[in-house]
Amino acid sequence: MPRGRTAVAAAVLACGAWFGSAQAASVQFCDRPAAIDAGQQDKLLRFAAVVRQQLDRSGRRVALISRSGLDLSRFGLLYSHAGILLKADADSAWSVRQLYYACEESRPRLFDQGVAGFLLGADRPSIGHVSIVLLPEAEGAALARTSLDRRLALDLLAARYSANAYAFSTRYQNCNQWVLELIASAWGGFDAGPVSREQAQQWLQAQGYSPAPVEIGSHGLMFAAQFVPLIHVDDHPRDDLYAMKLRISTPAAIEAFVHQRLPQAERVELCHDERKVVVRRGWQPLGPGCEAGAGDETLALD
Repeated sequence: MPRGRTAVAAAVLACGAWFGSAQAASVQFCDRPAAIDAGQQDKLLRFAAVVRQQLDRSGRRVALISRSGLDLSRFGLLYSHAGILLKADADSAWSVRQLYYACEESRPRLFDQGVAGFLLGADRPSIGHVSIVLLPEAEGAALARTSLDRRLALDLLAARYSANAYAFSTRYQNCNQWVLELIASAWGGFDAGPVSREQAQQWLQAQGYSPAPVEIGSHGLMFAAQFVPLIHVDDHPRDDLYAMKLRISTPAAIEAFVHQRLPQAERVELCHDERKVVVRRGWQPLGPGCEAGAGDETLALD
């Protein structure tokens, strides 16, 4: 994809695309994933090992995970792609259940991926961020049951994908919206049977879910986005389009909702650069760089 179109996509991008089992996930729609050399891959694999160690130390078996992707800092976003972390038992590996747009099949689908593969989908191998929200036991168990119920999970999967899908429309869906609607199905106390996307969104609104608007800041970008694959604006309210503020489900919006609903949930954030890994516990976020603050843990990566 030409760099100009990638920049337009970055304006409203929330998720990535999958290119088949032989390739890593990429946030650049159906372009080739960013090439990384052996040294960069080795560091990413070591970073993934640190992430798994933190998860194992938590004693939990269910969590939410988000990773950085394209540089969306001009829009106030660090994280772009979220999924659900599951560990079947003490001897099992961690797996991320998530929604990707399958470019080869031209449709969204669900995909399970190990932690290392999830991190290899980042756009910049030299620096990256991961955020983990460890859920209380009851809510974690409910989300695990719902996530592993294939029929229910597929019932909540939209037929049409949009990376910048409006949070309260069923016309399209992005990866983060699917995670939220699955959370609604798990925690909403619905009667036994299928839960529709409309029901899930109504419950989220009733519980106070309100994603902070993504400010586009340019009418030119808003117009050009209409010609970028997997970007749509026809589901957004007209007032939002005029204001250039799109209400999109992002990883930050998911975390804010979970923190508000479950104040006892715990958050662990990790970042890496070429030399080190920084681990922070708590809800105060790390910055877009990878600099340790007071109380943070720093581990050598080289």
